[in-house]
Amino acid sequence: MSLYYEAAAVLANSDNAGGSLKSRIYRQKDLKSSPAQLFALITEASKWSTVLKDVIENCGLLAEEKKLTPILALLLSHDLLSKSGVAAPANHVLKLAITRHKARLNAEFTKARLRAGYATFEAFKQAVNNGALEADQNVTQPVVRHPRWVRVNTLKSTLNEQLSTTFAGYEKSEELSPVLTAPGSSKLYFVDPNIPNLLALPSKIDLTKSAAYTSGKIIFQDKASCFPAYLLDMTAEDGDVIDGCAAPGNKTTHLAAIISERSTDEGCGQKVLAFERDKIRTTTLEKMVKLASADTLVSIKGGQDFLAAQPQSDTYRSVGAILLDPSCSGSGIVGRDDTIRMHLPDPQAGEKLNTGRGKKRKRDQKTASVPKPSATLSLELDDSVPEETVGDDKVSERLAALSAFQLRILVHAMRFSKACKITYSTCSIHFEENEGVVFRALASSVAKKRGWRILKQEHQVEGLKAWTNRGVWEDNILGEEIEVNDAQKKDVLAACIRCNKGTEDGTMGFFVAAFIRDEYMVKETLGSELHVEAYEAEEGMHEDEEEWNGFSDGDNAPTTTSIAPIATESNKKAKTEAGKAKKKKGNSKKTGRS
Repeated sequence: MSLYYEAAAVLANSDNAGGSLKSRIYRQKDLKSSPAQLFALITEASKWSTVLKDVIENCGLLAEEKKLTPILALLLSHDLLSKSGVAAPANHVLKLAITRHKARLNAEFTKARLRAGYATFEAFKQAVNNGALEADQNVTQPVVRHPRWVRVNTLKSTLNEQLSTTFAGYEKSEELSPVLTAPGSSKLYFVDPNIPNLLALPSKIDLTKSAAYTSGKIIFQDKASCFPAYLLDMTAEDGDVIDGCAAPGNKTTHLAAIISERSTDEGCGQKVLAFERDKIRTTTLEKMVKLASADTLVSIKGGQDFLAAQPQSDTYRSVGAILLDPSCSGSGIVGRDDTIRMHLPDPQAGEKLNTGRGKKRKRDQKTASVPKPSATLSLELDDSVPEETVGDDKVSERLAALSAFQLRILVHAMRFSKACKITYSTCSIHFEENEGVVFRALASSVAKKRGWRILKQEHQVEGLKAWTNRGVWEDNILGEEIEVNDAQKKDVLAACIRCNKGTEDGTMGFFVAAFIRDEYMVKETLGSELHVEAYEAEEGMHEDEEEWNGFSDGDNAPTTTSIAPIATESNKKAKTEAGKAKKKKGNSKKTGRS
């Protein structure tokens, strides 16, 4: 019986644990039940929750059985009405509580099936599994769902190989719209015209148990999330590339695949340096990289903060490109259609039903019996989609802190000696985190001194050059300290790429922009490299400067902001040397030395 208590505890989530359903289950070490059994119970019960919610309410189950919570009632009813039955001893209190209502539950379940128009249970079951029974099933217009985007991992397979094996029984669509409106798990695919080796499938297609997915030949990755690595347009001449915020690794493995495809010399040793400061997320990154067979191309900097990396260090002398996808508000993330949505029965519905059966019911109770909307639990099935950090409901209060952190990490990337390409992206819809950060970065002394500029639309890689959704402008946000003329504004906004969620493009809300600098500026910088003291002054760091540390865990859960001064050993040493030099200069003036 611990199975039902543990499943209910996972769904109730009293400790507000973040992450997907899988991560929350498999992270627990004291489970008595099998994690796979828990996952199966919750996912299967969620499919039937729309039906079972009405069945439980019509029976008045929760009014009569006070030991049952709405979640427990749903889980137990699911198993009671299925062929397997309730997994508990015959005399257990929960089994007794549910089985004494078996006849009424069965009767209401049969009524629900007939109302839905299905003559047999098997037909009813198939409809549920295909997603035909939803809250909006009476809407005449076709339901548009976020597609399941699948990237073919070219480190292990090819698009043609996957089309002839994994998707052999699928029909090709020449447009995306049929995929967006395809019913249930229809076997349909669309080859994306913007990103190579990317397919769109109907939202409820389940490939999690396919050989291609479990072996790393295909990777679940939203289309918009593929833009940063592809926009970077890596070549063998670009040298190594840094992924500054790498976990869980979708963009990292995409970079590795692009490098492998475009490498002209097998012995060139081109690498992806993947930074991930969180140790838990580093474990996820390592698993993802290994599964994708990218471990020979990716060097994981686990437990290391990109902001602590010294741009002038010999370690990064071969770094020519940097991909940045830092923590953001997550306002563009789409709740996937394979998300757990468990519709819970209203506890008061049974009480009102029982009150209505009484002989002394008052007339005014008819109006009081109108049920209120019940709660719905939503939870991602797996960790494959959002690698960005989702914020809470108070986004506006954190935009200033987030954008300051994002600007800092972008300007830090601009200091790397040989870097000549950068992509900056967020899954945010807010100007402050997107175009606002871009304009501020371009206005920084670092960008001006080192020759960084925006990569204009006409120079972007094929596929993204044709993307029509571009940057937006919002007045009175940048402030008077950032001066932008009309020509600059036009060029920068045209260069910025936006994706909107809930549109015919089938993407989540996303933003990406690319920066480049000319080769002669790289040589000039290398010819007169700044000293560490000047680097510190240019950085604008002070002893009391505070750092936005983002979110601490690897489950996309917002936490209290941790603020702490930055004081690396190299910074302390540089400041000490700078102080000695300043003091020495002052003494020279006093003694008349030159």
